[in-house]
Amino acid sequence: MSRTNNHKLRIGIVGAGAIVRDRHLPGLKKHPEVEIVAVSNSTYESAEKFCQENAPHATPMANWADLLSVPELDIVWIGTPPYIHSAVTISALEAGKHVFCQARMSNDRAEAEEMLAASKRFPELVTMLCPPPFGLRGDLLVKKLLAENYLGRPHHIRLQCFTGAYLNADAPAHWRQRIEISGLNVLALGIYVEVLQRWFGDITGVFARGKMLHAIRQGYEVIIPDLLTVLCRFANGAEGVLEFSGIDALASGDRLEVYGDSGAMTYDFGSDAINAGRVGDRALHAMEITPELEGGWHVEDDFIAAVKSKGRIKPQPDFEAGVGYMRVVQAVADSRARNEWVEIKT
Repeated sequence: MSRTNNHKLRIGIVGAGAIVRDRHLPGLKKHPEVEIVAVSNSTYESAEKFCQENAPHATPMANWADLLSVPELDIVWIGTPPYIHSAVTISALEAGKHVFCQARMSNDRAEAEEMLAASKRFPELVTMLCPPPFGLRGDLLVKKLLAENYLGRPHHIRLQCFTGAYLNADAPAHWRQRIEISGLNVLALGIYVEVLQRWFGDITGVFARGKMLHAIRQGYEVIIPDLLTVLCRFANGAEGVLEFSGIDALASGDRLEVYGDSGAMTYDFGSDAINAGRVGDRALHAMEITPELEGGWHVEDDFIAAVKSKGRIKPQPDFEAGVGYMRVVQAVADSRARNEWVEIKT
């Protein structure tokens, strides 16, 4: 795999599943200066199949460690589940590669902090986590409402994320239900903690309860909850109630409600519909996401631009943001285990 064009950014993919194929690959292919040169997947055969179908000039590799040894590689694009994120990230940075890592960041808080520490040892290398797709379109509008004090001081934040994805007791455990693959991550907890902390600041304490409706799935004992309820406190003084479930039949879409001393806001994450109102209004009313405030998915563009900028651009979310939500994920696990309120210390 000799370098034929010094202007190419050469990518090695570790973990080439559906999320890389369907979400990231289209964005990467928009950049003619990007070239996928090596792919390592769960098996050599699956890596070979990915290359044949999506990157015919790339080399399939059986072992991700071998991929990191390719000297002309610029970027390692990690698309695996969380169980291996820390090992690949730290090894890639030590090998001098820029790193894009699929979310959730890691198995637990300790691994996330090790990843952050490694990124600080190599500040010349770009590191970025994949952001959640939820709330991107209305992100700037929400930030504008909060900056303009439209709601006043938020005091009550309520989030619901209900699906029926795990309702079938006869289905095998999904990889997200396997702690050895997904770590301490539960349902969409980390995803929405990232969104909420981006808008309302850090969560500083939690009390969590979980339940397994179907603990045994085809002989596998599931210890990641099917249902999770989290009471939380934000640094700004707001109280939160976060509810997650994978076992709710006919569940409605994900929804956020925010109540302040001057107004209220709702966000429907399925439709990106934002409704808000102030004290004295008859009801909440639709808030228009105008073109200058409309966000979207440009993850691959952001990362490639940061690499090309040679450090002038810092893409988001960075590893600091990842550690931020992994602290909450860890605290939720600790609270469930101890059945007590857990303070989150930075």
